[in-house]
Amino acid sequence: MKSSSESFVRRVRSRLDELSTIERQLADFLLEFPGELASYAGNELAQLAGVSPSTVSRFIRRLGYENYDEARRQVRQEQEIGSPLLQAGATAPRHLKSVAAHFQQSQANLADTFERLSDAMMGEISRAIAGAPQVLIFGSRSSHAFAMYLRWQIIQVLPRVLAIPGPGETVAEHTAGLGELDCVIVFGTRRQTAQMERVLQAAQRAGARIVYISDQASPDFAGATWSLQCQCRGPGPLDNHVAVMALCDLLSTMVIEAAGSAGRKRLAAVEQGHEELADFD
Repeated sequence: MKSSSESFVRRVRSRLDELSTIERQLADFLLEFPGELASYAGNELAQLAGVSPSTVSRFIRRLGYENYDEARRQVRQEQEIGSPLLQAGATAPRHLKSVAAHFQQSQANLADTFERLSDAMMGEISRAIAGAPQVLIFGSRSSHAFAMYLRWQIIQVLPRVLAIPGPGETVAEHTAGLGELDCVIVFGTRRQTAQMERVLQAAQRAGARIVYISDQASPDFAGATWSLQCQCRGPGPLDNHVAVMALCDLLSTMVIEAAGSAGRKRLAAVEQGHEELADFD
């Protein structure tokens, strides 16, 4: 049997040249809608793809699986990891694509996320960030945008804020000097790279305070000082990150307030610099 580390889609692609015409019809269907394997029994999938149940069974064995259930378990596991390709379905209701459906899901995600937060906890986090000698922010893939956005907001009042690693840089070049008063903010929404784990471990070893922002589909990090979970359920194949952005806005606003007079002086100096350098002309 093929290695379990090989994805279902990769198995299908690697066998395309060996398939009969009818098997290729099934393969084409599964490459377009691979998530359907997790949702339907073999005979139901056969009907959707326009082939016979025996074709489905033969095809699954050709991919190296012992049976249909083994293949379906792998696809379900890959769905949990968050591949958008495996979330899309051939029979998805049309209403899931509507403006109203996305708006309602965004509202639900915001409500679910913010009801987990408290003024006391967010105040504690914002004061820790504002008082840190340095703040490191990490996020890869889609989370990279959140890290950059949060840095862009709070660097207006805090002088030593970095989104790591920069181009051509390594994580170690930034984590080597971490201390107990420093803050490391990590965005851990699902489908992260292995680099995230290295950042978290380095921050934990240094004793730095860790703000771990994830979604409900991702595992927590036990070593985090504060864990904030966002609801990112989407009405379609993609995660909905409205709640993550709203949390960034809340955190930025509270950090600016917690920065106090020193933060206001820096903000005033930044604005004066904009005028002198004609940044926005």
